[in-house]
Amino acid sequence: MTDSGAAFGTGARTGATTATTTGVGVGPYRELTFDAQGDVDPATRAAVARIEATDLLVFAHGWNSDRTTATRLFDRFFAPFPGLVGTGVRLGYVGVVWPSIRFSDEPIPDFDPRAAAAGTATGPDTGLDTGTRRALGAFWPGREAELDRVAELLDARPESEAALAEFGALVRELANVDRPGPAAAADPGGARGVPALFARDVRAVCRELADALAASGADAGDAPGLAPGDGLRALWGGAKELLRQATYYEMKNRAGVVGEHGLGPVLADLAGRRPALRVHLIGHSFGARVVSFSLRAVPDGARQLKSLTLLQGAFSHYAFSDRLPHDPHRGGALRGLQRRVDGPVVACHSSHDSALGLFYPLASRMAGDSAGLLGFDERWGAVGHDGVQALPGAPRLSLEAALRDGLPTAGCVSVDAGSVVRRGGPPSGAHSDICHEELARIVVGAGRMGR
Repeated sequence: MTDSGAAFGTGARTGATTATTTGVGVGPYRELTFDAQGDVDPATRAAVARIEATDLLVFAHGWNSDRTTATRLFDRFFAPFPGLVGTGVRLGYVGVVWPSIRFSDEPIPDFDPRAAAAGTATGPDTGLDTGTRRALGAFWPGREAELDRVAELLDARPESEAALAEFGALVRELANVDRPGPAAAADPGGARGVPALFARDVRAVCRELADALAASGADAGDAPGLAPGDGLRALWGGAKELLRQATYYEMKNRAGVVGEHGLGPVLADLAGRRPALRVHLIGHSFGARVVSFSLRAVPDGARQLKSLTLLQGAFSHYAFSDRLPHDPHRGGALRGLQRRVDGPVVACHSSHDSALGLFYPLASRMAGDSAGLLGFDERWGAVGHDGVQALPGAPRLSLEAALRDGLPTAGCVSVDAGSVVRRGGPPSGAHSDICHEELARIVVGAGRMGR
């Protein structure tokens, strides 16, 4: 991939990102660019405020994205909308660009056909390809020495307890898990403290991650079905997954910060400048977390946000709950905030998403959890895996029923999109299989923009 890593991380502070981006076939289209602290590029904010439209679609990309992939996603997802809306609707389009990371050795449905074909090869590859190594350097600037050593260990896969322990210590340091950011402390519905996969013995964690990779259909080491006596060399596939989970851990915090301290204030400012503009928020994966956490900065009684659509959302399925089933004295991180949307909050989910069905619970568990990493625990489920949970009265619909009968006009609703969100290889499964006209029609229906 070109234009990866660094392009995501610098635009908001330098102003280098242009306000208008080519490569998206609908219009008017602008990008809204944030840095890791949630600071917005002023030029992109001004460009968005000038869009002439009745309805603005604001779409935040997810985790496994570089700049090029995000633009292609926006282009593909937005393409059906002009033919779906009513004659009185003039659409404007916004792509929310924030510092994510692209593991370029993981294929995305429709985007990387050659990579997907290569993924069927029988030999495991625990090394870091050039694009991923470059992206990691931009994601963790100033940590070149640590990343070089991580890459060296993954490439060599030494049969050594000391090497595996060194790798675990390097990943823990890169993830900064001993000094979690403010978003983690402010997320009572999600993971608090140090996740178990960083706190536990690295050999045990890598073995369980390798098992999870095997369950997803991916090659995790020299042989599938690891047995207790297998050598250490077979655990390096799990070690590479531990590195991926370290970026996940940091990005989970980052997505909340960008949403609450970046996108939310921009939306509040836009409401003051353009009170008649109707805004529809859309987010994929951690982008769903970005748009949802923006609700924290939306004033009570605001009427501009007309819908919120979550596509394979990578945050807790209890986020909107008033009471957590396992701790009734606490609520979710976004409890009650669905009322700041003057329309429905639609959570599209799919059981074919192994990123959320297998790996999200692993990364979200607390340190000291007595359950094994692979034993599914409902406390750590993702909204993109099984929809909104522990919210009485929130309907659950099939995609077909939602398209046929319509959506509620307010509150949370879960839509099982597994009939279309079903394609994708290991380890993430269908997590990124979201470019479907049916899902565009869900957004149109949620925003009451149809013909």
